[in-house]
Amino acid sequence: MSDSSPDRTAAPVLDVWCELQCPDCRGALDDLRALRARYGDRLEVRLRHFPLEKHKHAFAAAQAVEEAVEQGQGWAYVEAVLGRVEELARGGEPFLVQVARELGLDAEEFDTALIDGRHILIVDADQAEGKAIGVTGTPTYVIDGERLDGGKSQEGLRERIEEITDRLLAGQ
Repeated sequence: MSDSSPDRTAAPVLDVWCELQCPDCRGALDDLRALRARYGDRLEVRLRHFPLEKHKHAFAAAQAVEEAVEQGQGWAYVEAVLGRVEELARGGEPFLVQVARELGLDAEEFDTALIDGRHILIVDADQAEGKAIGVTGTPTYVIDGERLDGGKSQEGLRERIEEITDRLLAGQ
């Protein structure tokens, strides 16, 4: 017989629907760094992919992030690429591979992953889930069932996320 009581130790989850060619997502980086610094392991921050059609390298960048995750450098890669949105717009896939090389990752494996499309299903699944819950732009945050649209304005969003997180942690 299994114990059906809820897991009281599970960290609250903040889903961040994002794409790496989005200047608004770059603007959200400071908030994400602050949240990760404040809560550490007590808040699980999950990057969710929502590449927008207007950004032609966003879909490839999402796949590259998944390769970086597999190589153990997901957030470092996200921050490195988001910090250089304009270079991604100009450089496309070769730029994504270059960033991997700069971070000491296996750049050839990145190149191969972008060619063979091994991470496409993860990106497609994220995008489909985002559309299903009403995500229309990036960044969009979802925590405890509440959707916060950062594409319109980042103003006050970190404070709202902190309020919800603190409430969830107090209830554990």
